This record gives sequence, C-alpha cells and structure tokens, in this order.
Amino acid sequence: MENLEASPFKLNEMISYQDGSVVSHEILRKKTGTVTLFAFDKGQGLSEHTAPFDATIFCLDGELEATIDGTPMKVQEGEMLIMPADIPHSIKAVEKFKMLLIMIRT
Repeated sequence: MENLEASPFKLNEMISYQDGSVVSHEILRKKTGTVTLFAFDKGQGLSEHTAPFDATIFCLDGELEATIDGTPMKVQEGEMLIMPADIPHSIKAVEKFKMLLIMIRT
C-alpha cells in the first residue's frame, strides 16, 4: 500500500474497471477501521451479508442498487449511503460504478 498521507489524490484515478469483475483497493487500514475503493463492472455485486459495524458507501461514478433488509434503493454518483451494523445488505451494479467504502469499528 502506497503512502498517501499528507498529499492530495484523486480517488477515481486510483482504481480501474475490469470486465466481469469487482476490483478493490484498500487505501487505509487502522485498528479503528478501513477505507477501501471498489470498481464493479455492470451486473457484478456483493451477495447479501451482514457486518458487525456500520458501513458507509460513497458512489464516485455510475449507479448501484443497494438492498438493505430487503428494501432496494438506487445510489448514484455523488450520493452516500449508510448501511447499519448487523442488518442484511447487498450491492449490485446497475451500470458499472466505483465506490468508496468506509468501515469504522469503534
């Protein structure tokens, strides 16, 4: 992992799409949480799961469908969504999209 501290950088340029894939790039890991970039090709996703901590996603590009506790919702470029701890959620690429995932453990 490169040292990004104390220097500005462009999130969209740090990760690229790959056909038929989900790509991830962790940019910060601390005991208290992580910050990870994702790029999803159209139709790709993360199956339903739960996490013991709130997960915040910020859509950088494109559009995704997040389902939280059975309720689907669209998230578009520039929008943010908080997925509560211990509640089932999933993500699907309506079109290819990039997102920033912020997990705070404490």
